[in-house]
Amino acid sequence: MTTVVLLVALAFVAVSGFAVVATPDPRRQAITLSLFSLCLTLLFVALQAPDVALSELAIGSAVVPLLVLLTIRKVGGR
Repeated sequence: MTTVVLLVALAFVAVSGFAVVATPDPRRQAITLSLFSLCLTLLFVALQAPDVALSELAIGSAVVPLLVLLTIRKVGGR
């Protein structure tokens, strides 16, 4: 059972990672980066690392995409 959960989590990480790389629009790429971080959070939970999962959830899913979107907004306005 644990192996199946890990394989599914790894598949989600691989697919979402490819989606981040394949997305051409920076705004959409920030959103897919957030989804990638959520998939990494699920992987860390499956690997029984709840402290790393909470850090990834807070930083990777919320702060980094927000900073990317704010930077795009600031730079793209010129």
